[in-house]
Amino acid sequence: MRVTETLSPQPSGKDGASCQEPQSAEAPSATARPAAPRVHRAWWVALVCFVALVGAAGFRATPSVFIEPLHQEFGWSHGTISFAVGLNVLLYGLTAPFASALMERYGIRQVVTVALLLISAGSGLTVFMTSEWQLVLCWGLLVGIGSGSMALAFAATVANRWFVARRGLVSGILTAGSATGQLVFLPLVALLVEGPGWRTASLVVCCAALAVVPLVVWLLRDHPEDVGLRPYGAGADYTRPEADVTGALRRTLSVLRDAARTRVFWLLAGTFAICGASSNGLMSTHFVPAAHDHGMAVPVAASLLAAIGVLDLVGTVCSGWLTDRFDARRLLAVYYGLRGLSLLVLPMLFAASVQPPMLFFIVFYGLDWVATVPPTMALCREHFGTDGAVVFGWVLASHQAGASLIAFLAGLVRDATGTYDLAWTGTGVLCATAALMALVVRRRAPDPTRPE
Repeated sequence: MRVTETLSPQPSGKDGASCQEPQSAEAPSATARPAAPRVHRAWWVALVCFVALVGAAGFRATPSVFIEPLHQEFGWSHGTISFAVGLNVLLYGLTAPFASALMERYGIRQVVTVALLLISAGSGLTVFMTSEWQLVLCWGLLVGIGSGSMALAFAATVANRWFVARRGLVSGILTAGSATGQLVFLPLVALLVEGPGWRTASLVVCCAALAVVPLVVWLLRDHPEDVGLRPYGAGADYTRPEADVTGALRRTLSVLRDAARTRVFWLLAGTFAICGASSNGLMSTHFVPAAHDHGMAVPVAASLLAAIGVLDLVGTVCSGWLTDRFDARRLLAVYYGLRGLSLLVLPMLFAASVQPPMLFFIVFYGLDWVATVPPTMALCREHFGTDGAVVFGWVLASHQAGASLIAFLAGLVRDATGTYDLAWTGTGVLCATAALMALVVRRRAPDPTRPE
């Protein structure tokens, strides 16, 4: 594809490639040299963001494989450890809308750099803990705030700033960054926990997050205009939306106030809370210990969870592609309905060894893991325009609130009943409810006067 590195008034092609002006009679074609083909800078920015999300996802992948080692070494109950995990998940969500507003005011690069440093510090300090409050401080507070600043609202901000065309596809690719981080780190972390121990695993994650910082500082830029470009797919008449000079806190709260007056916000927040409950809250946190309860080795169970990350990479990118072409509401209904059915049958699939039905579940659930994100981003953008990234940050907060609640409650269920069966079944019913809620979201007629 051909692109320009300046904001010249040349017309733009459909996919963001600038087109040459027709040659005049006074300019012979023999002397004209076509510009060298180059990849639009937006794709490099997306790649850097993807790598940053992978680095941030490293520690996010560890809770499920740390629960048993911490329980055995310190004697802490599943409920106590799950509380720290739940706080991590909750802060991950509550930080997201404020981080999105901070990115608007101070820049993506600065916020992402600080976030990665917090994740690295939290995971590194974990090796020195000896009591529950230190677990809550390091694992819950520091990593929760850092990873929340690197949440999916970050992906939404990048997609909105750097892309006009292919936003759904890019949203899916960036969303898959977290799943890829799980894919990269989870089997390694599980092997380290079984071998050198959980402290070594934590230090590896610390170094991985820290190693991404120079890449972010070097390559990431806040706006395409900073390097003399228009967003990918923008036409010659594109004008950059006026920057909001309102304070980050004030703007974040004012956007929430306005969005909360609409029914679509509560429907999206409710469905995404159930999404979080069924993914980050239940599956990410408790699948490995649940499989271990049935005699499965921890590295094997962790590999199955990592396989979900592989398949999620495919499913989320495909979901982004589908979101560019089909009704996002109907896509959400299908995704939640299928997820609910799979969770209802999961308790019957656990065994000491991996059987074909479990493999089928992993494939099925993996493709649907966070395929809900691109359609939800698209609906936020459709209904809330330039505030869509901040609104999505609040919707993501509900996602993590649901995840936090289920992560804690599932631990209590395990302590009280000795199994996770009730947690799987109840969450499956919630997913069926989310499918119905998605269909209630109304469609919005396009408004050509509103900036996107």
